[in-house]
Amino acid sequence: MNKFDEWVGRLPLIAILRGVQPREVEAVGDALVGAGFGMIEVPMNSPEPFESIEILSRKFAPDMIIGAGTVFTTTQIDQVQQAGGNLIVMPHGDLELVSYAKKLGLTCIPGASTPTEAFSVLNAGADGVKIFPAEAIPPKVLKAWRAVMPTETYRLFPVGGISPETLGGYLKAGATGFGLGSALYRPGASPEETRAAAEAFIRAYRKEQLV
Repeated sequence: MNKFDEWVGRLPLIAILRGVQPREVEAVGDALVGAGFGMIEVPMNSPEPFESIEILSRKFAPDMIIGAGTVFTTTQIDQVQQAGGNLIVMPHGDLELVSYAKKLGLTCIPGASTPTEAFSVLNAGADGVKIFPAEAIPPKVLKAWRAVMPTETYRLFPVGGISPETLGGYLKAGATGFGLGSALYRPGASPEETRAAAEAFIRAYRKEQLV
């Protein structure tokens, strides 16, 4: 079992640290790890994202999944790997980028907003699909997606507007896990605030697992 499979089975929540600064990223990472998170994404439109990825990778690898979001080029994929990252997340379904990331042995979760896009990236070797934006794909729509892609290998991660209160509906509809953005971390939040938010998400997820 690879590390991504392990974390999907343990806690399939990906922390999205959009806007995080390198000077604060280690403390934020410590807060997330302390709460129980094992997957962290630093979007490319954050300040000095490769530096933040390198700091996180140096501190937490190889036990965690660390990488980049909002990836658009093969050059960025190379830079993520050079920084020690092992996760590539995209808002779109670029099959060339999926193929390139997988050729390098990286975990890749491209975006999709239709079943056609989802099937395309999964058939190209993606490890999961970022259902984006989740606000436009409510649980009843995701349930219809899941009806035609029922196997566990078709992993679906809604992203966008997910909160501890909305998480349950998506899980019941067949979501595998989630990418968690501003409801988990916002620029300038203290590590304590981030940990509290992380613990709230974990409680909500665990509660649904017991239902």
